[in-house]
Amino acid sequence: MHDDELLTVPEVMARLRLGRSTVYDLIRSHRLPSITIGRCRRIPARAVREYISRELEAAA
Repeated sequence: MHDDELLTVPEVMARLRLGRSTVYDLIRSHRLPSITIGRCRRIPARAVREYISRELEAAA
């Protein structure tokens, strides 16, 4: 996974093993940054890794 790679919502769902509504909730709450290109939502791969790191730190 490259830092500049942009992931689709289904790709993030698969990587985090979460449902569509949960991923969109994370985006809406600004816990998972995203950009919109046209009508498409994209999440930077770096943002997914940072989200996982933050959640791991909070759980520790």
